[in-house]
Amino acid sequence: MRLPSRLLLPLLLYPACALALLLSGCSTMDPAAVHRGETRVAPLTSSELAQSDVNRMATLAMRDNLDSLYRLIDKLYRRNPAEWRKTSSVNREAAIERVRSAIDSRTPWPELQGKRDIAALSLALSPEFKGDRVAAFIYASADMLIVAHDGKTTFYLVDGLDAQHIHNAARNVESAVWLLATRRNSAGQPLLLADEISERERNLSFEREFGKMVGRLDLLSEVLTEKYRRAVISYVQNLAGASFLQFLPVR
Repeated sequence: MRLPSRLLLPLLLYPACALALLLSGCSTMDPAAVHRGETRVAPLTSSELAQSDVNRMATLAMRDNLDSLYRLIDKLYRRNPAEWRKTSSVNREAAIERVRSAIDSRTPWPELQGKRDIAALSLALSPEFKGDRVAAFIYASADMLIVAHDGKTTFYLVDGLDAQHIHNAARNVESAVWLLATRRNSAGQPLLLADEISERERNLSFEREFGKMVGRLDLLSEVLTEKYRRAVISYVQNLAGASFLQFLPVR
């Protein structure tokens, strides 16, 4: 059966028109609309000559983990504005800068009563803590990370890192996130509002940021472990090579 020409023409034209519209949309798409950032490249400095590849990796991981904590303190203050209002800071930005300055200078945080490392983290996440919990939690987390890295944030050839301490720091971050999500104060409320899953909203940005920190710590721990394992293997290979891989005379 032959279709009338008045019906055949639209069938031939419509797919072509749809394809033309699709190609037109693709060709005019603004590249900026799908831009999702780019890799950071730090300027080359003379101090890097005293760094091995692992030293550099540890330095960048520490930088990024501290940056994650600085992003988290901003997010936590936005969700828990009553915390920074417990302080003498005039606004949220000033409160953030005060904590950041204390971390950078390794100045003890007054509300943590002289405690450092995991003792400070435990106090910051205790239901009885009455001070600025956001500041105490972020400061204690940063202090724990720095202690796990032998008290340093930049690493050189003379520095040594303990893979088990880095691994333990990753587990400490996981524990802190779990406590933050499950512990309640005396009134039965969460210690701090963070991730939210409801019928109206699904906000897991806190979990993702903490997850990045755990991933960096675990990777560094594995690299450090592999570094020493490969050193042993290379030593054995060199011993074997000295005995069995010698060139033999051919005349």
